[in-house]
Amino acid sequence: MSDHEEVENRKGALEIQNVVASTAIRQELDLESVAMDLEGADFNPDQFPGLVYRVQDPHAAALIFRSGKIVCTGAKSVPDVHEAIKIVFETLSNLGIEVAESPDIEVQNIVSSGDLGETLNLNAIAIGLGLEDVEYEPEQFPGLVYRLDEPDVVALLFGSGKTVITGGKEPEDAEAATEVLISKLTDLNLLR
Repeated sequence: MSDHEEVENRKGALEIQNVVASTAIRQELDLESVAMDLEGADFNPDQFPGLVYRVQDPHAAALIFRSGKIVCTGAKSVPDVHEAIKIVFETLSNLGIEVAESPDIEVQNIVSSGDLGETLNLNAIAIGLGLEDVEYEPEQFPGLVYRLDEPDVVALLFGSGKTVITGGKEPEDAEAATEVLISKLTDLNLLR
């Protein structure tokens, strides 16, 4: 297998675990009233300042705040987060709450998991990548935290070879970060 094919296989092992996006309906809400009218809503202001509304298909949760801001979390793709927000807006609209026709939706964070396909020597990686961009304290957390500049994401590497890429705004950010990781670790002879 060529080096290019190997990189593509490792990138192909990436799987989106969570997409977080935000939007707003541009008006204040009476969350107590919304919670009473919105079937299945969880609202406990002593525990959390927002109302939690779960969408079943696609699976996601909308955190609705008094300010009208909505954070959608738990979706497994960018199209799913858009669909979940659309459902939340339709549901709120059905309750008589005015909702913009096409609200701005901003992806805040995409969390992806992957597998580099072999065990990793995290001590050697911490030294090789340079301590200024790496946090590795195995007594505190079993993974190595590596902050990349391009793309602007954080990669968690585990001794098992598993990775978690967080902070991306597009699915391609995790692919680009995995490419950077593979390239740097290969150059350091820390990845076959």
